[in-house]
Amino acid sequence: SDGIVAGPQAEEHLVFRRGARQDGNARFWDREPRIRVVAAVTIVVIAAKAFAAAVIAVVIAATPPRSLQTRIRMEDIAQTLGLGGFSFENTRRNHVLAAQPGMTMPKARKTGTTLAGVVFEGGVVLGADTRATGGDTVCDKNCDKIHYIADNIWCCGAGTSADTEASTALVSSQLELHRMATNKAPRVMTALTMLKRMLFRYQGNVSAALVLGGVDCNGPSLYTVYPHGSTDSLPYVTMGSGSLAAMAVFEAEFKSGMTEEEAMKLVQAAIMSGINNDLGSGGSVDLMVINANGYTHHRNIDRPNLRKFRKEGGYKFPTGTAHVLSQSFAPLSSLVTIETTVTPSVSAMEVS
Repeated sequence: SDGIVAGPQAEEHLVFRRGARQDGNARFWDREPRIRVVAAVTIVVIAAKAFAAAVIAVVIAATPPRSLQTRIRMEDIAQTLGLGGFSFENTRRNHVLAAQPGMTMPKARKTGTTLAGVVFEGGVVLGADTRATGGDTVCDKNCDKIHYIADNIWCCGAGTSADTEASTALVSSQLELHRMATNKAPRVMTALTMLKRMLFRYQGNVSAALVLGGVDCNGPSLYTVYPHGSTDSLPYVTMGSGSLAAMAVFEAEFKSGMTEEEAMKLVQAAIMSGINNDLGSGGSVDLMVINANGYTHHRNIDRPNLRKFRKEGGYKFPTGTAHVLSQSFAPLSSLVTIETTVTPSVSAMEVS
């Protein structure tokens, strides 16, 4: 069959071969009906892809460029709001509310502190001022803002005094339990994790802005912890209302590889800058030096605001100097209601 056939036999041979192929295809389609299903599905998929491509092309052709979309959107906003610029509707609203009789507008709580910290070769120096304020009133001239966390970890606190003391005391107790359980010196990162998790849980409602520093097996570490739980790790940090003034000193005079004495002088100068330039900071300068050998607390290392003039012997005023215009007395029994509750006694049951 592979040879060359000429003449009438060639036409018969071609007809035979064509008929055999047609018969074979027919038998193939009859024997394999699944092939027809697959072929039909393939045709449908190809048609669907072609239709989707056509739809995408139409959408792209009908969509204006992004810049035109932005311009149209801004024009719609401008037409809705009228003229552009700032809106002071809340200011007018506040004035209307303040004019209401008996209305007391809320005021922001002003807190003042200057905290600073620097890493030197082999340790950390922390610093803080000593003024505690309540609004415009100086409540304490010599409070301690450097709180104990562990023997190798200390923390400076700014914000609400009660929040900073409670937060550091809580973490200090948890860290001590951790030390007793592991029988190892605590790490600064462990204290940092405890503080940031606790503060993040309250979403900034605990007013505690902290500067955490210490020395552990990884060397000296220095961190800032914000009230909402975020943290930073830097070679020098500042916190509090006087932080900008203190940071100006750091950025001008900081250098890597400082000695302990140089770091102490730099932190002291930074705290003094906060005291002199921030009304919420004042009093004296406290320093905490932490190294591998332990810690040293320098209390009131610099006292720039001492009274320079004092009268010898003080002031003594005779009785009656201040005239009493009126006086009244109300007994306590008229203001307090005393109630007595009798609790019946219950005899203990004897067990034989």
